[in-house]
Formats: sequence, structure tokens, C-alpha cells
Amino acid sequence: MAASEQAPWLHDEVATRMLDRLPVIRLQPTAVLQSRPSTGGGDAGLRQHYPQATQLWLEPDEVVRALQQQRLKRGFMQSVMDKLRGSAGTEVIAEPPAAAAQLLWSNMELHGEADKPALVAQWHRGLEVEGCLMFSCLGPDSFIELRPIFAREGWGVPSPDWVDMHDLGDLLVHAGFADPVMDQEHLRLTWRRPEDLLRDLRALGGNVAPARMKGLRSRAWRDRLMRALESLRGADGLLSLSVELVYGHAFKPQPKLKVAATTEVSLDQMRAMVRGAGKH
Repeated sequence: MAASEQAPWLHDEVATRMLDRLPVIRLQPTAVLQSRPSTGGGDAGLRQHYPQATQLWLEPDEVVRALQQQRLKRGFMQSVMDKLRGSAGTEVIAEPPAAAAQLLWSNMELHGEADKPALVAQWHRGLEVEGCLMFSCLGPDSFIELRPIFAREGWGVPSPDWVDMHDLGDLLVHAGFADPVMDQEHLRLTWRRPEDLLRDLRALGGNVAPARMKGLRSRAWRDRLMRALESLRGADGLLSLSVELVYGHAFKPQPKLKVAATTEVSLDQMRAMVRGAGKH
């Protein structure tokens, strides 16, 4: 997906829905940290909401990072025009500096991350105190209609066990975030032909089945899959799959100091507390 010039179609749709939620966040960030924008989408909308904010593109993968940097170079003249209009620039980074941004945006990333606590901890480090995290991901009810098909055919499970939104909220609190607000919605996706369904699922990132074969399947297996997918056809004549979308936002609070006979406060902590006190 990262090699594509555009985020997957579902990710773009979810990004639009996330952007519609931005007005509840009263921050006016000077820096926005986008976590893996190569697959997430939403960059144009974020620039429209925050034209004066520097956009930091966090891409941990070296190959993807190089591709993003090449794309920025190709858009050099556009970036010059943006600067003349007063818009801020873009920087591609491998990992976020501490307190690098006031808003961290992660769209459709968390469900695909094997080490979720490590990713959320990285988000926490990258945010400034009182900064806001906004994210979205797939929930456990996504593509549930495929499970009985795969079980019946002896193909294992079609996807990983994605995490429930309440557990994701607990994960945020454990990482140090405050006041997490979680929400979900369900979509029904429909297709006329099984070939179209498979094409669109591949566009989301390929085969995510934990028991997927390392090699290529045969034509006979594909024909069997096409016949099996026909069981998804409803009374309206369309094939359908469910998608559960999970949204969340939370804030990075002031660090809490442990009370003791002697308390040591780092210079960074002192600065953070002074900045926070000045905002009230």
C-alpha cells in the first residue's frame, strides 16, 4: 500500500469521517504528527484545517520513508507556493522527537500493529503536554461474515482478532493518556460480483489471514473461493460485508509527581508544569 500514491479507498473514507470530528478539538497546533500517512490518508484535510502547522510524517520503514521523501521533492514547486502563501512545510521522520507536536493523527494504523503498547507509548512521547491524540482502526466485528465461510472450507481464520474499543481505551490509559473517548460505527459494504469484492479487499492491504499460504493458490482454489463468497449474497442480490470502525481521542496530561520526603523534578518537567500553569 505504501508504494501507492493514494491511501486505500476505505482509509480515505475513514479519514474524512475523522476530519469531521476535528471541530471538537479546540487546539490550534503549530505541529501535527501524522503516524504512517502513507497508508492513512487525511493529509489534505489536515492542511486545510491547520494551514500554519508543520506536518511531520512519521514513517518508521526506511523504504517507505524514502518514497515519501521522493514525493515531496517532486512537489517542490508546490511547496514553494505554499510557503509563499504562509503555509508550513512537511518533514518526513523515522521516529518522533519528544513533545514534537500538539496533535497526533493516526488513521487505520493501530489494528495492523503487532506491538500495540509500544506504538501507543511512541505516540505519547511524541505529543506535547496537553496535546491531543486522534486515531481510528478496525474493530473486532469487521468482516465477520467471512469467518463461517473460512471455517466451513477449512481455511483457518480470515483475519486477526482485532481489539475491542474498551480494551483500546484501557491501553491508552496505561500508556499515560487521560480522558480517552471511544466511539464506534458499523458500515455495510456491498458488491455485485465476488471479483469486485476481492479486488477491494486486496486494495486494503492484501491477505491478512494469520494462516495464509506463503505461496500462490491454484486456479481451482480461486474458483472454490468465488463459489463460497456467493453465500454472502443477500435478498437485495448484493454481496455484503460488515466493517466496524473504532474512533478514539485522548489528551496527554501534566506529568504527576510522586510525593516523597524529597522530590526531584527534571528541568523538562518543570518547564511543562510552568507552560501548563500559564494556560489556565
